[in-house]
Amino acid sequence: MSTQTGALNQPDIPPGEILGHPKALWQLSNIEMWERFAYYGMRALLAVYVATTFFGHLGDQANAEASLVYGGYTALVYATGIIGGYIADHVLGYQRSILLGALIMAAGLFVLLIEDLTWFLVGLSLIVAGNGLFKPNISTMIGKLYAPGDVRRDSGFTIFYMGINLGAFIAPFITAAWIGATWGLKWGFFAAALGMVLSTLFLEIAKKSLGHVGLPPKGNEGWGRFILVGIGALVMAVGVFYLLSASTVLGYLLVGIMLALIAYFVVSGIKSGDRVQLQRYIAMIILFVANACFWALFEQAGSSMNFFAREFVTPMYGSMETWQAGGFGIFQSLNPLYILLFAPLFAAIWPWLDKRNFNPSIPRKFALGLVQVALGFYVLVFAIANFLDAAGLVPWIFLALCYLLHTTGELCLSPIGLSMVTKLAAEKETGMAMGGWFLSIAMAQYVAGLIAAIASGGGHGPEAGAAIGQYQDTYMMLFWIGLGFGAVYLVAAPLINKLMHGVK
Repeated sequence: MSTQTGALNQPDIPPGEILGHPKALWQLSNIEMWERFAYYGMRALLAVYVATTFFGHLGDQANAEASLVYGGYTALVYATGIIGGYIADHVLGYQRSILLGALIMAAGLFVLLIEDLTWFLVGLSLIVAGNGLFKPNISTMIGKLYAPGDVRRDSGFTIFYMGINLGAFIAPFITAAWIGATWGLKWGFFAAALGMVLSTLFLEIAKKSLGHVGLPPKGNEGWGRFILVGIGALVMAVGVFYLLSASTVLGYLLVGIMLALIAYFVVSGIKSGDRVQLQRYIAMIILFVANACFWALFEQAGSSMNFFAREFVTPMYGSMETWQAGGFGIFQSLNPLYILLFAPLFAAIWPWLDKRNFNPSIPRKFALGLVQVALGFYVLVFAIANFLDAAGLVPWIFLALCYLLHTTGELCLSPIGLSMVTKLAAEKETGMAMGGWFLSIAMAQYVAGLIAAIASGGGHGPEAGAAIGQYQDTYMMLFWIGLGFGAVYLVAAPLINKLMHGVK
């Protein structure tokens, strides 16, 4: 295909393609791959490391306390995206926002090496502040590589999604199963920090391919604002540190920000005088709710399902001692592995179905995602009820199957959702809208931490039977929640489609 499918309408993008997509797509995918290596590399260790290093003295409640820290951290990682999106839209531009975020995140990852809870929370706070400038803006830049109506956009986001998951696939093998199990979980954080350094270096290399895409707004080309935003990010890290220690306050804050964001988009739509844009914003908000529900269920992966894998699943390889020292982290590679295997199939099947008028609408794809994540939890409930061995362990194949169903659900929802946001939002507010998408995930992460505290807060050793029953009851509840929300969105799909006014 000639490069000029989208370039005719996007003169700021340097000419040339690789495999039918702008060269910058592949550069940005590489940058995101290494950032995701850093994030998922430390995520594979985080909850278990916090439980054993800082809350081990609490006995049975160690996992529950660590789950709350994990949920608060991951919630804030996504919540700060709304601020980063605004800064990129109006102050720094996308390229400099991403650069500043990468530098702050790298610093935070190195701070995690200090074995003190206060300093560890400082490290997490820096990662949160940096991620807010990085994560939503690199996704938004992908959308800006394609002209409105370019049929390659969904496939481009799926390729980008594969870059994310290549980094996420490699990371747990290196940080947890190898370095963590051999030299201690702390050194897995060091490997993650090196990944973030690589991401920063590749961003500098990518500038030539990006051209004018993502440069600072006119009049903001100087570096003074870069320094001021950097100082502001460090100040924000202080607030993040407080919120990591105040879970209830964080919950109220997330709800308040989301309500304010909803009001912002509704008012913006009304002020524009464009009824179509207003209704598109309403549709986007409705789909944000589905997104939040999906990730509240899905994000048990890094917390309760990680504890479950460590304590109640037969080792996939090696001895039980090696498994519990870090080998359990290999399950964190299954989701990205499945995405790498199945994302090309999903990227091809949507256009194939569209040509035959069988392509599910965006709301129906969201519904399919919710149903599949629900079925994944039922697999675990079924395994606990019927396949425990003499040691009280579940065969690892059932957890692998659960991850498979969660992944196919994710492929129905997440890359489609990223693309959906760039289509439904007004051009001048795409950064804010992408921040809103990640804010809905932030609320989900917070709820996921609360759920994980319930699921994993049981006993160990002699009390393990009671603990595994607690997992079973919690996962059964999640099955019914996911199934119920999926059914609602299947029924409501025609109404949501009308609000979207032709966006597919």
